Amino acid sequence: MARPKVFVVFYSTYGHVHTISKSIKEGLEKSAQVDVEVYQFPETLSESVLQSMYAPPKPDIPVITVDKLAEADGFLFGFPTRFGSAPAQVKAFFDSTGSLWVKGALSGKPAGMFFSTASQHGGQETTAFSFLPVLAHHGMVFVPALSTSAGNPGVDQVAGGSPWGAGTVAGSDGARRPTEYDLAAAVAQGESFANIAAKLSA
Repeated sequence: MARPKVFVVFYSTYGHVHTISKSIKEGLEKSAQVDVEVYQFPETLSESVLQSMYAPPKPDIPVITVDKLAEADGFLFGFPTRFGSAPAQVKAFFDSTGSLWVKGALSGKPAGMFFSTASQHGGQETTAFSFLPVLAHHGMVFVPALSTSAGNPGVDQVAGGSPWGAGTVAGSDGARRPTEYDLAAAVAQGESFANIAAKLSA
């Protein structure tokens, strides 16, 4: 029997979510229960605007298409918070998925999330809340970050993520990078998600 195929699909302006996605992928592969493919959401900003924002070049990773999305058996979507919700690039992509909705092409498939934000836990929970309707309308099954193997970061360090999904705190200027805890939590989320995806596909 073929293993379920999980797509990790992310949008990253300054590289924080891309970094977290690598650990998500590591956890998925660590489970040895799923096949993994990584994509990024299409960019909607022009190159000149991105340069004015001092955004680094995009990674050499394929851009997801609507038709390609339907091929997966499960998804982990990653994106930064934008005033408490997903960025416009992610919204624009899902606004174009009506053809999948009509066919129920994503119905019953598990989906999780991971994030970055400028301040500690600022907007991450509301971003998850505001994205749940997308999953619900497509009939996807939301899978939270179930694993606690990364431990509790306590109150002595700045830590991203929550039960909604792994994450990192980038800082207001984007200079802060994901910590060891952030990355360990992302690996744990990937591994636990793979377990759920395998069970749902059995």
